[in-house]
Amino acid sequence: MRRYGPAVVLVLCAGAVLRISLFSELYLRYVQPGLRPYLIASGVLLLVLGIVSAVAAGRAARDEGRHEHEVDEHDGHEKPDEHAHGHDHSHSPRVAWLLVVPALALLLFPPPALGAYSAEREAAKYAAQGIGTFPALPKGDPVDLTLGEFTSRALYDSGRTMKGRTIRMTGFVTKDDDGTWYLTRLLISCCAADARPDKIEIRKADAPAVDNWVSVTGTWVPEGKLGSEEAWPPVLAATDVRHVGQPENPYEKR
Repeated sequence: MRRYGPAVVLVLCAGAVLRISLFSELYLRYVQPGLRPYLIASGVLLLVLGIVSAVAAGRAARDEGRHEHEVDEHDGHEKPDEHAHGHDHSHSPRVAWLLVVPALALLLFPPPALGAYSAEREAAKYAAQGIGTFPALPKGDPVDLTLGEFTSRALYDSGRTMKGRTIRMTGFVTKDDDGTWYLTRLLISCCAADARPDKIEIRKADAPAVDNWVSVTGTWVPEGKLGSEEAWPPVLAATDVRHVGQPENPYEKR
């Protein structure tokens, strides 16, 4: 079995990568949608390498057996060193089998998307991005915005285009120790490793359980001077909070 170890590891890794990228949308928990073709290509390449490795190992085993048979016929006896002691010609280090553990974990139990714990690990820090005007919001209420769009307008929009408008956003729930709760979404540039939280304080509504996904409708409550620390996090006075399922892509794109 050790002879086929590298092939088994490669095939398992290929299966894990293809499972999350080709046969499901699970890859969206970890990377941006644009990286899907590269994941699929990597999975296919690993699969091909695994098959080639298995075929090569099989041929090597057959050649070795044929050679030993020829030697036995020629000498009339077996080589004591190899057969008596079960010598193994495979040089694959046993530690390589540890690669099977993460591959099986991803194949059988893919980790969930980042949630409240990850969001709370980073303090929200916004460098000055300049105050300016933003385009007018679409007509009709409620207006659907991402948390990133809401945050940008709340912090830097000198025209106050959200004032008096009804806004609707979707995210998951996080809480402070004092009971204050937030609508939160993680933003990524490339993959889950560079995720940073965007959150909006929700008032006038009871807090759902942490990590639950909700759609919140309400009106913006201006606080603090534009671009100041007092303006963060922005505030929404909720008029409606509804539980929703986690979206297919749980992250917002920067």
